[in-house]
Amino acid sequence: MRVFLKYINDHVLHKAANLNLAHISVKILAGTVITKFVAVLIGAEGMALMGNLRNFFSAFQSVSIGGMYQGMVKFISKFREDTVRLSETLSTAYYVGFLLTFLASLFCYYNAESISEFLFSGRYQYSYIIRLMGLLLPFYSLNMFSFSIMNGFSKFRILLVINIIGQVLGLLVTLVLIWQDNIDGALTSIVITPALVFLITLVGILWRRSLIGLIQFRNITVEALQLIAPHTVVAMLTSVSIPLVLILIRNYLMTEVGIKEAGYWQAVNRISDYYLMFMNSLLVLYVFPRLNSTSSTKAFRAEIYRFYKSVMPYFAAVLLLIYIVRVPLIQILLTDEFKPAKALFAWQLFGDFLKVMAMVVALQFLAKRMFIHFIILQVFLFLILYISSMYFIDAFGVQGAVMAHCLSYGLYFAIILLLFASSLFGVISEQQE
Repeated sequence: MRVFLKYINDHVLHKAANLNLAHISVKILAGTVITKFVAVLIGAEGMALMGNLRNFFSAFQSVSIGGMYQGMVKFISKFREDTVRLSETLSTAYYVGFLLTFLASLFCYYNAESISEFLFSGRYQYSYIIRLMGLLLPFYSLNMFSFSIMNGFSKFRILLVINIIGQVLGLLVTLVLIWQDNIDGALTSIVITPALVFLITLVGILWRRSLIGLIQFRNITVEALQLIAPHTVVAMLTSVSIPLVLILIRNYLMTEVGIKEAGYWQAVNRISDYYLMFMNSLLVLYVFPRLNSTSSTKAFRAEIYRFYKSVMPYFAAVLLLIYIVRVPLIQILLTDEFKPAKALFAWQLFGDFLKVMAMVVALQFLAKRMFIHFIILQVFLFLILYISSMYFIDAFGVQGAVMAHCLSYGLYFAIILLLFASSLFGVISEQQE
């Protein structure tokens, strides 16, 4: 434990991770309360329906901003002292995002019935939720655009305050809506909460009013678009493909196995999301910047090995503890209705361990701008996850979904190890040091 704490203190906390950790803690706490509320008042059926809407909304949120958030943060930070380049970056991202948001909103609004049938089947009619999503997408886009500006200028404290207030507001609104309208209220809360957060973000926008004048249509440039484009393609591929595959798997479960079983699978995924938030934050705050700054094979290997030795044993211990206490954990976070979900934990937890092991190395693709390699590998992952899920669900029922999750990330990790075998295990020459 001393090694782990030293690793966190020496390599992560000095990069504002303490602020990020506070935000993640509030997010996990709010999500836990909402999950409990949903389990008690709506049950497994509502859990499955909410999972589909969350995934679809997440995908369309990414489309509406063109996946540009990470790219914007990077280049705003880079050009913060260069007014001309900063104006070109802001203007290009804003107007491209405006166009994509407009198209995504129109698509949602005018195809609401078809989308509702895809997400909820013919047994449920929630087209009004999809239309509401279309109307509110512009507020989400403005919110993320503002966040990227504040993040690019390293205004972590105001971002923390906005995020925490947003999480608390979202929690209260969600609980009230679920209490009043059950499933309808739960689905409505998913699409309106991000728009409400924008009202809080307005405070942050007022803090940087001088930047508004830098956003000019005439300052859109092909060069700025080319800078942001690779990050956009990678972000959109991941942000759209993963939710889409999850929706297809969940729909298949609802059709072939049952909607309650789909709810059990969704509940286990929600629990998985909570601890993966923390691991993802470590990867973003520490591993990616370190890999981005390394220029030798020896340094790359050292960073990967350091993370594996300092963090992964404790992550494995947490996963083992979750497995051991899975039954009381279900009773605390969910209800007795979800007890059948205990059979899903072993495959899910092992799959998540392999996922993090693979992600650590895969970040090298992004750090060294090997975007084509990363995209090909991600497409392979999504195809394997979908195909194996269909096969295993037919053979093993709902347990097949978590078995496919484990198999997919196991293959993903194996391929990454093969691709980086010489860097991770080979003899390092003097030129590579």
